Amino acid sequence: MRKTIHIIGSGFSALAASCYLAKDGYDVVVFEKNKNLGGRAQQLCKDGFTFDMGPTWYWMPDVFERFFADFGKSPSDFYKLERLMPAYQVYFDIADSIFISNDLEEICDVFEETEKGSAVHLRQFLKVAKENYELAVQNLVYQPGVSPLELVSKDTIVRLNQVFGTIRKQVRKNIKNPKLVKILEFPVLFLGAKPQNTPALYNFMNWADFGLGTWHPKGGMIQVVNGMVNLAESLGVTFKTNATVQKIKVDGSGKVEGLIVDGEFVASDVVLSGADYHHSETLLEFKYRQYSQKYWESRTFAPSALLFYVGFDKKLENVSHHTLFFDAEFDQHAVEIYDKPKWPESPLFYASFPSITDDSFAPNNKEAATFLIPLAPDLQETEEDRSRYFDLIIDRLEKMTKQSLRSNVLFAESFCVKDFKSAYNSFKGNAYGLANTLTQTAFLRPKIKSKKVKNLYFTGQLTVPGPGVPPALISGKIASKLITKALSK
Repeated sequence: MRKTIHIIGSGFSALAASCYLAKDGYDVVVFEKNKNLGGRAQQLCKDGFTFDMGPTWYWMPDVFERFFADFGKSPSDFYKLERLMPAYQVYFDIADSIFISNDLEEICDVFEETEKGSAVHLRQFLKVAKENYELAVQNLVYQPGVSPLELVSKDTIVRLNQVFGTIRKQVRKNIKNPKLVKILEFPVLFLGAKPQNTPALYNFMNWADFGLGTWHPKGGMIQVVNGMVNLAESLGVTFKTNATVQKIKVDGSGKVEGLIVDGEFVASDVVLSGADYHHSETLLEFKYRQYSQKYWESRTFAPSALLFYVGFDKKLENVSHHTLFFDAEFDQHAVEIYDKPKWPESPLFYASFPSITDDSFAPNNKEAATFLIPLAPDLQETEEDRSRYFDLIIDRLEKMTKQSLRSNVLFAESFCVKDFKSAYNSFKGNAYGLANTLTQTAFLRPKIKSKKVKNLYFTGQLTVPGPGVPPALISGKIASKLITKALSK
């Protein structure tokens, strides 16, 4: 008789795991508490406008290709990709911005124009970053995080200085121009940590940026979700939406026996939770929880975020599909996220204008915009806070891009800390999971396999390998392989 595996949540890691487990011959059922699948990768549709509410960046295309190839497919079987040109634009002051090309030599030229001699250093930096990318993405990030020995090899030993060094030291060793420094330090924000706390080995994110480029799936990130769901269903996965898991049941021997879903018991041979790890453990009796509240409180979490989804009644000028506003002090904003949590005085922010690339996002001659301000997790918020920061963003946007916009706002919807908590059961309302600091990397992250409950597993951004969509796909694969290995004994 085939084993039944129940998965909690339907984010990228859960979707990936469901595909692998169904392919391995198990009966797989996914329970999603919300009405739509995809976890944080939701879309908002209003008045002819469309917004990606969660992830908007498509980086590391090789990870997506590797995932679909495991099933004899490719991303092009499910969605159409376009490489963005420019990849993104970074503002530093009024009408002062740098465009990052999708061509490596053009990027080197921009660096050289900005700081004489920097192109040589950039090429050397990227040579190391590419080597680290090949080591990390082809090997290290697919390790299950069970033992420190997973990180020990000839290739990692020769890179020990990059494990204990930091991105900040590495970047600033030879490149001094503050604009270029910000551009090189920015990708680690995807890892949810400060550059001065992120191991230099993670410069592989710079290769993901400059070497592999920034892409856009036509129709938005929801098309990636739809592709994965279609693949899962073709493999036999069953999805149940509006299905809230209230408890993980454990029998007298310490083995999973099932779930309580909307008040009813469903028997399980294995449970895999792709929901927030902290929340998932609250579904267990106290004695079966691996990590205490004190443990979770002591972790360094990636930021939460204040997001605005805005419809404009005209096309905007002087912006790109992805536009970063670094006209404020990065380090001060970081202090207000990690060290002395508070509402930021002068925050950096990110804007996405997908309708520049994809006309499905907005009506003709109009613009869809998503704005994101990174925030400290668990901030107390009010509607007045949201209004104040919306005004701040519009003022800065108008000033930096030298255009009048306030009267062109048709509507603005917002999403913040308390929404992350209610929609996704996110601990402290974090948006990106646990930061990838040295003490929260690989085997030092919460375990995929429960140490206290047999046949209970976890996947997603709070376990290995870490935050981001590509790592989520990898996390799902790791979890599924551990399950299959355990069940085959």
